[in-house]
Amino acid sequence: QVQLQESGPGLVKPSQTLSLTCTDSGTSITTDYYYWSWIRQPPGKGLEWMGFIASSGSTYYTPSLKTRTSISRDTSKNQFTLQLTSVNPEDTAVYYCAGRTGRTPSPQTYDYRYWGQGTQVTVSS
Repeated sequence: QVQLQESGPGLVKPSQTLSLTCTDSGTSITTDYYYWSWIRQPPGKGLEWMGFIASSGSTYYTPSLKTRTSISRDTSKNQFTLQLTSVNPEDTAVYYCAGRTGRTPSPQTYDYRYWGQGTQVTVSS
């Protein structure tokens, strides 16, 4: 059973790097056919899929954030991590880690069955 939990700072200063970690206390993140994503929701807006790391370790990012986003993993801790560089106030959002199973990846947030509870990140000086 997948159980996801986000962790990281709630406040980041502009131009700094945001780093969030998602821990899965259930299924191994290397289990075949799993995709692990970061999704965010700015205040008053809809969900935005940011990117994924597959069970194979391959990654893909949404084009609008590609130059600033990196997703990596630590298989020994069953964790995957989001790094978002050069943050600005528009990056203020609730950040979720999420997981899904399937033979192909998906950027559609409704395709994700497993979700963390979300963590608020505010970008402010």
